[in-house]
Amino acid sequence: MVPRAVEVLQSVDVIAAEDTRHSKRLMQHFNISTPLVAYHDHTGANIIDALVEKLSNGQSIALISDAGTPLISDPGYRLVDAALSADIQVVPVPGASAAIAALSAAGLPSDRFVFEGFLNAKQQARCKQLEALKGETATLIFYEAPHRVLACLRDMSEVLGDDRQVVMARELTKTFETIKRAPVAELADWVEADHNQQKGECVLLVHGADKTDGSDSEGHRVFDILVAELPLKQAAALAAKITGVKKNQLYQYGLDQQKD
Repeated sequence: MVPRAVEVLQSVDVIAAEDTRHSKRLMQHFNISTPLVAYHDHTGANIIDALVEKLSNGQSIALISDAGTPLISDPGYRLVDAALSADIQVVPVPGASAAIAALSAAGLPSDRFVFEGFLNAKQQARCKQLEALKGETATLIFYEAPHRVLACLRDMSEVLGDDRQVVMARELTKTFETIKRAPVAELADWVEADHNQQKGECVLLVHGADKTDGSDSEGHRVFDILVAELPLKQAAALAAKITGVKKNQLYQYGLDQQKD
């Protein structure tokens, strides 16, 4: 908690909290007596309307989530959107963000990164997502639930290759903070061997693909668009002209997709 955040929470009229029971402990620690109201992903439109009405009447509201930053894989989008639509000023109070904190300590390229949030909970859909991101050359950042982190790492190993560098940042800023970087197959073995690593909030950062893999990915993306309208051979030839990927390679990719 930065001093500005404490000051804001003490001075506003209402605090909209993801879980009021969770937030009460924080308020007690900092002697904050501001009234709390629940605001989360399942909040009805009537609650949002009531909060916006308070703002329109000149009251001030602070939005907080249980951990990290509101809207970053956390509730808040609908309320912020509604406030801006009503010409109400929204002011950010910077604080902890697991994605950025993890990136700053990961030792992976940080000039370009892609935040993907949570992968799908079901394995088949998760692998499909990873397959689509396989050629991305920017560093990839994911959040993952502790009970799925091992399965996710195994899927990354299967789809991205055993040697892809991955960093697991767990319980950042907390007592049992752990940051481990290793080839993904080795990292999965390490997590499996130590059950404590399957507890708490996890951020997974994945080294981007080599540039050559990235061009292949762009070729596949363009081919997938064209083949929906054109015969396979024609789509491969046109995608090759657009992206520079070899025509035979794209044609084989198309055949493999048909088999799948």
